[in-house]
Amino acid sequence: MKSDDRQKPVADPRRRSFLLTTSLGSAGAVAAMVAARSPVAPEAEPAEPAHASRGYRVSEHILNYYRSTRI
Repeated sequence: MKSDDRQKPVADPRRRSFLLTTSLGSAGAVAAMVAARSPVAPEAEPAEPAHASRGYRVSEHILNYYRSTRI
């Protein structure tokens, strides 16, 4: 009997689709678990710079300056 006379077993396409489906399902389940555990940070509102002006305001610093300019 020659080695060429042996027939290779034919793979069942249903088995391959089953393995593909289970691997994709497992990957989806892992992705869902990771997404559920990772905290989503709320979008931060832009902070106003310290030098942002909202118009003229008289403060203690300004009053001290005005007092220093009097003769």
